[in-house]
Amino acid sequence: MAFAPSGPEASFFEVLDQHRASLLATLRRGGGEPAGGGTRLASSSEVLASIENIIQDVITSLARNEAPAFTIDNRSSWENIKFEDSVGLHMISHCTTRKIKSDSPKSVKNFALILKILSTIYKLVQSNTYATKRDIYYTDSQLFGNQTVVDNIINDISCMLKVPRRSLHILSTSKGLIAGNLRYIEEDGTKVNCTCATAVPVSSNIQGIRNLITDAKFLLIVEKDATFQRLLDDNFCNKMSPCIMVTPTSVFYHLKLKGKGVPDLNTRLLVKKLWDTFHIPVFSLVDADPHGIEIMCIYKYGSMAMSFEAHNLTVPAIRWLGLLPSDIKRLNIPKSTLIPMTKRDQMKLDSILKRPYVTCQPFWRKEMEIMGDSKMKAEIQALTFLSSDYLSRVYLPNKLKFGGWI
Repeated sequence: MAFAPSGPEASFFEVLDQHRASLLATLRRGGGEPAGGGTRLASSSEVLASIENIIQDVITSLARNEAPAFTIDNRSSWENIKFEDSVGLHMISHCTTRKIKSDSPKSVKNFALILKILSTIYKLVQSNTYATKRDIYYTDSQLFGNQTVVDNIINDISCMLKVPRRSLHILSTSKGLIAGNLRYIEEDGTKVNCTCATAVPVSSNIQGIRNLITDAKFLLIVEKDATFQRLLDDNFCNKMSPCIMVTPTSVFYHLKLKGKGVPDLNTRLLVKKLWDTFHIPVFSLVDADPHGIEIMCIYKYGSMAMSFEAHNLTVPAIRWLGLLPSDIKRLNIPKSTLIPMTKRDQMKLDSILKRPYVTCQPFWRKEMEIMGDSKMKAEIQALTFLSSDYLSRVYLPNKLKFGGWI
């Protein structure tokens, strides 16, 4: 045993163990997963060669007195996205493309910025050094204008070269938090113990962590930093030991309030790595609102924008633990603690209901229809009406013990 468990007696985890056995049986029937999960990382020499080929194409075009252009798969169209229950949303082999032309007023700046970042990536890979997306932005913040421009170009380059983004030696700056029954070693040799009273920041270099050790029975993805901290304060990790909890960065949550929330890449990579390594049940705890559901869907099935990297990011085994819209009525949570859905909420809900993966999730559809019919949403904090520690003392333990997930 890697840790001395201090949680509930073994019988508490019977349903969880049965669920894990079912997940493993499904994996075996499907022929398992690629070792390490997802597609392999490209070697430095492969990345350098790919960049050199692109630059050679630019030079060839100029020699012919032709305007060079970059051809990139179109990730903004559902026509190019295929859904498979075992993978999630991923790009089809032969999809439509878009051209970023050097002689077009609309795209000439974008063409130049791609060249600039390709040059930066080449130097990073050649020297075996790393930089964050933020580092790249600050090399010429006035030229780039804002961080989103850099982020989108890096995704375009990753898609164009057909290599995972971390093979470009670019790290994501956003970090989540992790706590619970887990130890590992960072690439630089730093030993990390997540069993401490305070949470540990998620690594910026997930591919570099090694020697992961855990006895955890489950992994809980907590949407909001405030809920995560409350569970830590309630000693949830010890009471439900052995388990692991993870939450995206609080910066991401503030974005979510504006309706723009996307789980940060490092947290998604960590969840994927833990699943690939240990195959323990993974559950999500999100608000009973369309944006909470969207977040859960991205962890489980991925997103259109990152569909070219689906095999490295998605965990289709994730289950929805809470907060379920049906729980609101079942627990008699008063209407005064609920929030009316906005027009934007309704549009988001309608959008999710039309997605291909909802077809194979009838219980999810039913929950979303309950939300749509009531025109009300609820935050996880609504459970505090029942008692201040209801979430950690009653709600989650009962859900985990009796299989209250979908």
